[in-house]
Amino acid sequence: MPTLHDATGPELTAAELHDILRLRVDVFVVEQKAAYPELDGRDLLPDTRHLWFEDGGAVLAYLRVLLDPGGIRRIGRVVTAAPARGAGLAARLMDAALTIPGEYVLDAQTYVQGFYARYGFVAEGQEYLDDDGIPHIKMRRRP
Repeated sequence: MPTLHDATGPELTAAELHDILRLRVDVFVVEQKAAYPELDGRDLLPDTRHLWFEDGGAVLAYLRVLLDPGGIRRIGRVVTAAPARGAGLAARLMDAALTIPGEYVLDAQTYVQGFYARYGFVAEGQEYLDDDGIPHIKMRRRP
């Protein structure tokens, strides 16, 4: 049974950060063929929250929550390892992430817009292509 972990940037061990970054790179850079700077300098900030499921030493699913100006929380890097897809881990991560009250935003890949809508996120503006040509849409969940 996968174990849920919840840590701030400074609480992460080097091994945990390594395993999280490996999953993010494996999916977002390699699988999706999107060459972009995955390391953005925000992972180790004290107000960055990391949530992930681990089983047998492997990170199966992950997301992070950043604190943007004005106290708005930004959900991002939502990712599930290929062998763990379809097990509902991303949904469980979203449930855990949204336990802190407040306003949330995210930039969703368009094909998963319906997933985020289940959590009260509403699309804002027009669909856009990110730097790698992947369709996205900004979404917001008000308190």
